Amino acid sequence: MNSKTPAHEGSQEVRWLETRNAFGEALLELAAKDKEIVALTADLPGSTRLSWFKEKFPERFFDFGVAEANMMSAAAGLALSGKKPFVSTFAIFVEKAFEQIRQTIAYNNLPVKIIATHGGVTVGEDGASHQTVEDIAVMRALPHMTVIVPADYYETKKAIYAIYEHAGPVYVRLARAAFPVVFDESVSFEIGRAHVVRPGRDVTIFACGLMLYYSRQAAQLLEREGISAQVVNVSTIKPLDQRVIDYAKATGCAVSAEEHSVIGGLGGALAEILSEHAIPLVRVGILDKFGQSGKPEQLLAHYGLTAEKIAEAARRVWELAHLSA
Repeated sequence: MNSKTPAHEGSQEVRWLETRNAFGEALLELAAKDKEIVALTADLPGSTRLSWFKEKFPERFFDFGVAEANMMSAAAGLALSGKKPFVSTFAIFVEKAFEQIRQTIAYNNLPVKIIATHGGVTVGEDGASHQTVEDIAVMRALPHMTVIVPADYYETKKAIYAIYEHAGPVYVRLARAAFPVVFDESVSFEIGRAHVVRPGRDVTIFACGLMLYYSRQAAQLLEREGISAQVVNVSTIKPLDQRVIDYAKATGCAVSAEEHSVIGGLGGALAEILSEHAIPLVRVGILDKFGQSGKPEQLLAHYGLTAEKIAEAARRVWELAHLSA
């Protein structure tokens, strides 16, 4: 199977696996080969899956309690000492340590890998206080910071291997809930590369994270109406692959889909670049609102993060493109 082709295209079979499990497993594999890898968390080893690392490599594991700022500064110090720090906590708690990430990690361009779990509204019942809808925008604004949002378990695992080789700081956004499996173990991952996972000629749907799965479903809905949708996986939000311009030009219009605010995330990044080429874009995401308590599937529906809403946006931008042609 082509590594850039969805594993279940055209099939009803869907598996759901947790991306944070992929992180925990990949880090164990890397740490077994590299003794310079260290793991840091802030009172959340179980939720971040760093408890697995703690059990196997206790001398290289550090728990800072509820002191995220201290943890980030320590990670910078460890990196300056030649260690290879992987730091993990909830995405919302990463933001608590923004000043330290900016001043000690990003400013110095240090190889600290920040793996944020529990991103987006699919955190569920914990509500707005624990649901980050702005973290991609915050991290993307930092110079030197690479920002990655993998689509599923298998892409997450390959992304962790890739960031291990990367020289600078990285922010990887994962989830609490299980994601539908889109790829298989042969999927390839390269930082800064977007890939077409479904060809199409009428509209391009750019997606990241969980929304790649729903974008593929949207393309199937559109196909029944005679609209051919190209679906592109943009798992690296920064640096943004410049080929997105060519992908959008090929169809003349585009949609972005993300489990994040439409401000500053994938949709914001695409709007910045596609506006320079006069390509119409409709953004599907959270419309400048906080999250709230509810089951993940209820929240996705409430905020319009569904295949039907993506298809609706695609029809709208397709009609707009044809009216202006």
